[in-house]
Amino acid sequence: MHIIQTYFFDVFTKHYVDFEGRATRTQFWLFKLFLGIVTLFIGFVLSFFGNLGSLIDYIILLGIFLPSLAISARRLNDIGYNGWWLLLLLVPLFGVIVLIIFFCLPSDD
Repeated sequence: MHIIQTYFFDVFTKHYVDFEGRATRTQFWLFKLFLGIVTLFIGFVLSFFGNLGSLIDYIILLGIFLPSLAISARRLNDIGYNGWWLLLLLVPLFGVIVLIIFFCLPSDD
């Protein structure tokens, strides 16, 4: 439970839109893992509610959009790159591949 608190809930409580600072590789990937699991579970449960479930799902996705961007920017800061490198997401396929490689790099001391 401590791992979930440290790597998932702290991003929403302490660093919701904090684009400054650093995020370790472990913190970044565990956040993404927990976020994926929670999103799949919520999407599955809300699928039983039809259009209302879709609306609630979109509201939840809007709520997790900024923390996801913030932790990605902090991860880029940790490896020595600026958060503006997230704009590579606008480049189809190539941008995503480059960012995944960046996110896998070790921390820059």
